[in-house]
Amino acid sequence: MIRINKSDDLAKALALLESGGVIAHATEGVWGLSCDPENDQAVAKVLNIKGRDRDKGLIVIGGSIDIFQPELSGLTAEDRRKIEVTWPGANTWILPNVRFGPAVTGHRETVACRVPGHPQAQKLAALFGRPIVSTSANRSRSPAAVTEDEVVEWLGAEVDLIVSGAVLTPGVPSAIHTLSGERIR
Repeated sequence: MIRINKSDDLAKALALLESGGVIAHATEGVWGLSCDPENDQAVAKVLNIKGRDRDKGLIVIGGSIDIFQPELSGLTAEDRRKIEVTWPGANTWILPNVRFGPAVTGHRETVACRVPGHPQAQKLAALFGRPIVSTSANRSRSPAAVTEDEVVEWLGAEVDLIVSGAVLTPGVPSAIHTLSGERIR
């Protein structure tokens, strides 16, 4: 595991994402584990670190709403507006899946997407240039890490890099919404 400081260039994180690595970074309310959703081995590594059921699916984040145009293109203008007013922010939306594999979607026809309101997470995703997986940094059925020290203690030996930072609202994960108006979390 490598730790980089806030002042370090995110180039190390990007290089690891591009080469199939798993990184930990701060998000709005909890720490996240990220990888390239197009790299099946990296996604499997995230699922193994978490001990997560492969049928649950994962959240993907992007640096801007434009990254999710394939998922948004078939929506009504009203549905797009609902999403646009919440991004960037701590709001994840369940959208029609257009391009993500079954390990990311949990074999569903939908995918959970967010443009984060956390500056570091948003910048990381923007620099990557396409969506990245961002799921809570924890073992399944255990509390999510809310501090960098918790990530180091609980998962540090299993991730390739920890990008130093802090969450904005400790312990408050993103809300998850469906287009029908249901709030799942």
